Amino acid sequence: MSQSPPPEPPTDTPEAVDSAPDTQTEAEAEAEAEAEVEDNPSLGGWLLELLKSWGPAILAIIVLRTFVFQLFNIPSTSMVPTLLIGDYVLVSKYSYGLWVPNPIGYERWQAIDWASPKRGDVIVFRWPKNKALHYIKRVAAVAGDQVEVRDNQVVINGIAQDRESNGTYAYDDADCVRPKTATFWTEHLSGTSHAKLTDIERSGTHRSYGPVTVPPGKVFVMGDNRDNSGDSREWGFVDHELIMGKAHFIAVSFDHCGGSFPPTFRWDRVGQGLYGEVLPTHPSQ
Repeated sequence: MSQSPPPEPPTDTPEAVDSAPDTQTEAEAEAEAEAEVEDNPSLGGWLLELLKSWGPAILAIIVLRTFVFQLFNIPSTSMVPTLLIGDYVLVSKYSYGLWVPNPIGYERWQAIDWASPKRGDVIVFRWPKNKALHYIKRVAAVAGDQVEVRDNQVVINGIAQDRESNGTYAYDDADCVRPKTATFWTEHLSGTSHAKLTDIERSGTHRSYGPVTVPPGKVFVMGDNRDNSGDSREWGFVDHELIMGKAHFIAVSFDHCGGSFPPTFRWDRVGQGLYGEVLPTHPSQ
């Protein structure tokens, strides 16, 4: 009696192969998706983490720069010998009170007033002719003063301010083309001593000026390089609302005429004050 051959195993059993692995694949896909979310956070999450990490530091910098201190670069020779091109001065914005920036204009709003500029102060302010620009000058007269300039000597309320000649001072011009030599003075503005220069050739166009009376809420400013400074003798008074703060000392200084790149760092000028005696030395030495 013949036997029939055993049945061949099924060659096509897709259900048996796919049933269990289907569940495993879905689990793996979910795990991979979770890992992808963890490894690649969304842009919003990344910004949130960045703000958490750096937000307090950024806020502190903004507050300090707005209300406390700011560095300003010196781009001209109008304040030589006190300040040279390439100096960076530290300016305190709270010296005359608490002022709030105006979001729709350049004039600031006064929140608390605890002081006013004094004769001899070096201030940074917005230039009245173009308030987008910052200028730095020395206060020569304050509100109520009658100010006059006689051959570059300041006269306040009829009293000529003392000054002594101390030889000459050589400095580089803005283009580093040739050194200039000027007469070096020590001037005393109501007890505040500082250095100033006048041209030996006596070629300045504003060597004599006034007298004029400084209106309320304004100051009369001049550059220490008297014959090479555009200041109140040329474009008038400065409103208190335009004053950014009082300059105190040189924080950083680079020699713009040294001929090297990067420019030479002038260590001897770091920390130098803006009030008192300034030695008559050539800036490139």
